[in-house]
Amino acid sequence: MSMFNKFLASLGMGSARVDTKLEKDSFYPGDQVKGVVEITGGNVEQQIDEIYLTIHTKYEKESGDKKYHETATIERIRINEPFSIAANEVKDIPFSFTLPLDTPLTYGVTKVWIATGLDIKNAVDPKDEDYIKVTPTPLIHSAFLALTDLGFKLRSAKCEQAPYKFRKRMPYIQEFEFVPTSGQFRGLLDELEFVFYQVNTDRAEVLLEVDRKARGLAGLFAEALDVDETMVRLDLSKQDVPYMKEKLTQVISRYS
Repeated sequence: MSMFNKFLASLGMGSARVDTKLEKDSFYPGDQVKGVVEITGGNVEQQIDEIYLTIHTKYEKESGDKKYHETATIERIRINEPFSIAANEVKDIPFSFTLPLDTPLTYGVTKVWIATGLDIKNAVDPKDEDYIKVTPTPLIHSAFLALTDLGFKLRSAKCEQAPYKFRKRMPYIQEFEFVPTSGQFRGLLDELEFVFYQVNTDRAEVLLEVDRKARGLAGLFAEALDVDETMVRLDLSKQDVPYMKEKLTQVISRYS
């Protein structure tokens, strides 16, 4: 019976099970992620070579006229040394790690999840997935609030393949598209695209693409040739938070 149980465990039937329990489900880039991996032994003793956590998201790629999605692995964290787990034994393995700064925010269609895997020799590896909410740091949150105060509304947010010149550690960028629905920029801009790179929790590099509204025949030609769009680079820091609305107003007005 024992040999038969080992055979079944090698196929994933009656093998060890894994369940990751997070202390909370909402984080910001640079935040501490803490929790416990609960492992329940199967029908036979098994050797666990590795427990690993991987953070994932999906991003959009384009090839020819077709668009499709790829899964990106943002980080992989190994959380244990090899050990054995007896039949029906329950073990809790605590963990703590820093959520990478380039983890996208779960706005729009963007999803982020943590996958837990057990590396078991001569067996199918059990896995578990937990979706998390990723919110902006206080710095980026203040920028979004300032844009809202200026009459902009978030229309879409998505991760897409990064152009080579904008590529950092990850193959994607997250683009936030705002449209002016009220305020001083309504009628002047078609949209505002916002991309940020979090240097640390108190500083970010920002790319703004200001898309001016076509006005007159010259404006229509400019729009057709995409020369009505201006890419602006700026740095935001913790010191800018009290004056964020004024700073963004000054930058956007310059290119409107």
